[in-house]
Amino acid sequence: MPRTPNEFAVHILMEGGHREEVRFPTIQDFQKWYSGELVPKSGSSDFINVPIKNIQGEYMVVRPSRVIALRVEPVFFGSVDRDF
Repeated sequence: MPRTPNEFAVHILMEGGHREEVRFPTIQDFQKWYSGELVPKSGSSDFINVPIKNIQGEYMVVRPSRVIALRVEPVFFGSVDRDF
């Protein structure tokens, strides 16, 4: 039986070599943000919000035109707690 990921880590690679990681609870949540926020404004230099999970009072914004790559990684929780 295939395992189901507990969440998805999205690595955002930006112009200038900066990297950020945000987590989404489901792939559908990532797809909603990607297709609803990032893609429509991909050529824009205006800031867009990037959701940050489990951090109250903190937020991140990026310029979509400066995002050069995304890597989506399924995260599986097990009996061993790992901090990525």
